[in-house]
Amino acid sequence: MTKNFLVFQHTPWEGPGEFLLAAANRHNIRLHIVKVWEQPIPDITAYNGLIVLGGSPNVDQEKQYPFLLNEKQTIHRAIKANMPYLGICLGHQLLADALDAKVGPNFRTSVGFINGYLTHDGRQHPVFRKLPATMSLFKWHGQAVLEPLPKHIDVLATSADCQIEAIALAGHSHIIGVQSDNHAAAPGDVAFWLKKDAKWLASLSATLPDPAKIIDDAELHAKANREQFGRLFKNWLAQQPRKKTTHRTKHKTTPRSKEHS
Repeated sequence: MTKNFLVFQHTPWEGPGEFLLAAANRHNIRLHIVKVWEQPIPDITAYNGLIVLGGSPNVDQEKQYPFLLNEKQTIHRAIKANMPYLGICLGHQLLADALDAKVGPNFRTSVGFINGYLTHDGRQHPVFRKLPATMSLFKWHGQAVLEPLPKHIDVLATSADCQIEAIALAGHSHIIGVQSDNHAAAPGDVAFWLKKDAKWLASLSATLPDPAKIIDDAELHAKANREQFGRLFKNWLAQQPRKKTTHRTKHKTTPRSKEHS
């Protein structure tokens, strides 16, 4: 049976990525991609789940990116409806924001491939079932979810570059966010991102890893990253939401520092 998932895309070149497209196809998932900067968001009740990708906006930049206001409201509705949610990079940060966590500048910009580590909660979480405790992560961000976190958010993964690499709404294993962009970690996607986001990368000066090394790492980890993202996606699909939830969210527009998400 085909399921329909709504996908929010924030930047013209930063789409679903090879690994996400392959995983969706494998499980007979139809992705309805909405380019939120130029297309209206449809009624979410027509969909089986919501996937929110990364992109250039920060969660507090509603004046610069007016579409964020409606998108945030839609995410709140999705959580209230207990809809399956997978947030990636900015989508992870928007989930945290909707759950009353703080998002702001990370202690460093994280670009390229690094090791990520599952926390105790991550090793117990069904979305990371049969995944290794240490995994390669493809990183592309300057903002992050910041501690301290509300008690209803579980931290599932961490790294030397970013304290909070993955989160879940406690008791709702189908509502998760991951800071890494492993959905687009295929070598072709990585090369495309390096080209299209060259201006932002140039602004990082000496902190930017060698682009040639990033491509080499993408090739080195391609097989494992494809398999592991596929496993994570399969595990996420297997989570069945409860019919009711009592968790409430509130909309926040507190200004924060501006950096690439």
